[in-house]
Amino acid sequence: MIEFLVAPFEFGFMQRALLGGVLVAAICALVGTYVVLRGLAFVGDALAHAAFPGVVIAYMLKGNIYLGAMLFALATALGVGVVSRHGRVSHDTAIGILFAGAFALGVLLMSTIQGYTVDLFSFLFGNVLGISERELWLVAFLGGVVVLTITVLYKELLLLSFDPTVAEAMGYPVQAFNHLLLGLIAVTIVISIQAVGIILVVALLVTPSATAYLLTQRFFQMMVLGVVLAALAAVIGLYLSYYLNVASGAAIVLVSTCLFFLTLAGRRLLSPVLFRS
Repeated sequence: MIEFLVAPFEFGFMQRALLGGVLVAAICALVGTYVVLRGLAFVGDALAHAAFPGVVIAYMLKGNIYLGAMLFALATALGVGVVSRHGRVSHDTAIGILFAGAFALGVLLMSTIQGYTVDLFSFLFGNVLGISERELWLVAFLGGVVVLTITVLYKELLLLSFDPTVAEAMGYPVQAFNHLLLGLIAVTIVISIQAVGIILVVALLVTPSATAYLLTQRFFQMMVLGVVLAALAAVIGLYLSYYLNVASGAAIVLVSTCLFFLTLAGRRLLSPVLFRS
């Protein structure tokens, strides 16, 4: 049993994958708490897809992939507000237009690249097993920025999540905080691209926090529990990836999804017992 648990992490790439996977999962769950409570899953998906052309352009120019993804994700976050305010369209419509257009641009640019584009496909579907030490430090740094921002503005973001009307009446710059939250989501998506990929990142943003929401009604407990569940999914997913020789990002997301449905089933089974009159 001990050999089964220890064997995968005798390799350096698995050690980096474990650390990177847990870091990414925990940060996703932290920000995901706000995503779930405010119903921003569609926004998260949009920002993830919108980052793709930045990845492709950076790849073509031999620049920094993460910087390219960040610029496009943040530009889309700001663009949604501009289009919805001045384009006479709803917020959801503006998101749909921008994320579809941005992702199509990424696919179009990728189609112009001659030869094998395996590196770009890894950003679509994720490959935490390929994370380098340099990328690990980058994830740790950007994750630290996200955690520090949430810690400093915890009360303000909490109030904004539960009652933005009261927050505005109290004089808080609600629009600025909304943009800040979108920025935090964008940063979280960018640092998650290597682990689970653009297509799957929204699942890691939403599923652990949604699972935690089934188990507790308290905000801070939901945040902590979401982080624990996300880290657990990352660890189990890596074991599955190693022993079954399957895609690491997909394995992590599927484990998280299974945890959600197990929690949902357990809650439904226990509800008649817990709440019986």
